[in-house]
Amino acid sequence: MEKAKQICPTTTMGKVSNGALIVDVRKADEVANVTFDVPNYINIPINELEDRLSELPKDKEIVMVCLSGERSLKTTYFLMNNGYQNVFNMDGGIIKWASKKFPTKGDVKSLLSQSSCDCSSSNCC
Repeated sequence: MEKAKQICPTTTMGKVSNGALIVDVRKADEVANVTFDVPNYINIPINELEDRLSELPKDKEIVMVCLSGERSLKTTYFLMNNGYQNVFNMDGGIIKWASKKFPTKGDVKSLLSQSSCDCSSSNCC
């Protein structure tokens, strides 16, 4: 099986600027606390993804996201197994996205205070 394409928040921001769809697989209560503030955003909790697959276009780039990148990686593989070719996983999730000061809505301070992401290190892009 082909390996999932992992991208960082900076690359994701570029893709969003070019019309890519962000699919957030977190639960509704997580999204209510803090979320992405970008166009072309949809929240489909991981447990609803199979039933809502028809909402996702196959002719558009899709970036899967979650809190840290783990749940979204699973869903990236799920989409790949269902014929999606232009699908990516955003490594580091909304924690890394918010630490880069990319557009968010909600309680970012609370989110970042519970994270262990050190985005001053070289493994962040």
